Amino acid sequence: MATRFRKSIKLAPGIRMNLSGSGVGWTLGPRGTTVGIGKRGAHLNTSFMGFSSSQKLYGPSRPTSSENRRPAPVELTLSCSIDDAGNMHFMDTQGNELPEHLVEIAKKQNRDAILSLIQRKCDDINDAIEMLGKIHLDTPDCTVAPAFQPVAFEHPEPTRPQPRKPSFFDKLFKKRMQRIAIENAAAQDDFAARHLNWQDKKSSFLQLVQSRKALVESGIYRCVADMEIWLEDNFQDIHWPRETAVSFDILEDGRRVLLDVDLPELEQMPSQTATAQVRGLRISLKEMSATAIQKLYMSHVHAVAFRLIGEAFAALPNLQQVVLSGYSQRPDKTTGRVGDEYLFSVQVSRSDWGKIDFNQLSKIDVVESLTRFDLRRQMSKTGIFKPISPFGS
Repeated sequence: MATRFRKSIKLAPGIRMNLSGSGVGWTLGPRGTTVGIGKRGAHLNTSFMGFSSSQKLYGPSRPTSSENRRPAPVELTLSCSIDDAGNMHFMDTQGNELPEHLVEIAKKQNRDAILSLIQRKCDDINDAIEMLGKIHLDTPDCTVAPAFQPVAFEHPEPTRPQPRKPSFFDKLFKKRMQRIAIENAAAQDDFAARHLNWQDKKSSFLQLVQSRKALVESGIYRCVADMEIWLEDNFQDIHWPRETAVSFDILEDGRRVLLDVDLPELEQMPSQTATAQVRGLRISLKEMSATAIQKLYMSHVHAVAFRLIGEAFAALPNLQQVVLSGYSQRPDKTTGRVGDEYLFSVQVSRSDWGKIDFNQLSKIDVVESLTRFDLRRQMSKTGIFKPISPFGS
């Protein structure tokens, strides 16, 4: 869409910004429970690895005799994975799928371990789907001022190498002495280069730390550009379940923030839950009802709005009002063309937001929570939205 506000960012799923010894970098979020929302439903962003076992696979049983002995067991290291459809794949160390007769042996020898793994991943998938409606549970307390967290420089200082000392026999030969001298000089040159590089990295890191310290302790109170950087950093630090586009403006010297958030479409929500099939050693995917999907969508979009509002108030101490509007892409019933429709728009003051008990967020109905504020929303009890006109600038 043509964004209404000046600053636009994309919040990547499962990626967090961090300040490390090598500067600002990006780190993939925690393994396991992140869930992707796609046209095929929910799927784990991480591969379904974690089972690795050395197994002894025997051939057919034969009579034991002095001439005809049982063949030595063959030991295989294998891994198993599960695709989006819940099918298991057994692979060798080269990534090749095992033939069916070896798969059956592996299942028999490792039934309990495989079943435990399947159940654990079913729980991960279902918990991740449930958490789509609970993103707001980690909303920070807006009454706590931002504080700079010191970070140590991670890279150890290079140590100067000890020069090689010539032996008694080395001293008897001029060429040996020359070779040792050349090796020692090369080692010292290498150390000097590495130490200079380390000093440059440390200097850049310390400058970055001081810059970030000044931003947190001073800049976000009086410089709009610093406020934009800090607000974006806080948004990026959220563990988003899907890529989320946000545009914003900071107005009135930081006292007012306007937010537009691109919400997912209903069709992008997960539509299946997972259960472990004991007999078949596989994951069974069960279709969710249309009402359940609609209610999950309703909880998710309101949780996203709640979290963004809370992050803005917590990040910017001078902020007094947040105006957030959520939109989605919907087909126009008169033309058939897909366009942007606003589903809700809310104005929230800091004084009203501060009445929330951030230690009791689990007891809040996130869908109803926004009704305490100036809210524009036309929504049925099951979460069916009608388009609205958002608050302007």
